[in-house]
Amino acid sequence: MEKLQNIKMIALDLDDTLLNSNVEISDKNVEVLQAAAKKGIYVVLCSGRAEHGILPYVRRLDIAGLKTGRFLISTNGCSIFDLHTRTQVYRRDLESSILLHADEEAKKLGLFTTTYSNDTIYCEVENKWTRMDSDLCDLKNVKVDNWNEFLWQKKTPKMVIPGDPEKLLVLQEILKKDFGKSATVFTSKPFFLEVIPPSCGKGEAIVWLAASLGIDLSEVAAFGDSYNDESMMYYAGHSVCMINGTDEMKKVAKHITEKDNNNSGVGDFIEKYIL
Repeated sequence: MEKLQNIKMIALDLDDTLLNSNVEISDKNVEVLQAAAKKGIYVVLCSGRAEHGILPYVRRLDIAGLKTGRFLISTNGCSIFDLHTRTQVYRRDLESSILLHADEEAKKLGLFTTTYSNDTIYCEVENKWTRMDSDLCDLKNVKVDNWNEFLWQKKTPKMVIPGDPEKLLVLQEILKKDFGKSATVFTSKPFFLEVIPPSCGKGEAIVWLAASLGIDLSEVAAFGDSYNDESMMYYAGHSVCMINGTDEMKKVAKHITEKDNNNSGVGDFIEKYIL
């Protein structure tokens, strides 16, 4: 494989991509990404997590002080945060009617919905699934009494329905049919079904950020492994799927890493083909 020419931005999914099975960034990945940022390549973490849940990995990379390490994309592309100015420079929210309908359909299957802010997961019913989500994302878990009123009044970029994967597959088809183009519905992990605004995803956020920085999409390399990375794979000029990624993403991506997420597959690929 030939080297990728003139890459100016590297966009990186976290779970099962940049992170290993211990939910850590390896020394190799840190070393390579620091070299890329110092070379003038923007390194942008792109996660389904809220901003607060991404900050430990920002600190681990230790490039936020550089111009090329100042941005992160959170909530599956619904938000872009500028670490230098400490401001949200891009945001998309769900309509209240979408939240209420998704909640109604979830309850018919015995499932309960959650919503997010930068540092908190809000829920009507706390259970093992909500605790799993808060532990995974390092966010507070807050139980809300009047849930319908909360959904009507509280602006939020995404709703997550955690639960049994078989039930979520059924709900996914129902919500996709009901919402059509009014919302984007997908499974980020088998036990997390997500609802986000229409025409919204990590890829759309990358399009916006690249344009604001004067970077052509042909100069963007995006790394991912699963369904919520699909729009990144579509929009980035160089899409890279982890060798441990899903078969569907491997078909969409232009490149596949030679090593998996537990063997610094991201760093290995960047070192060989970008730096």
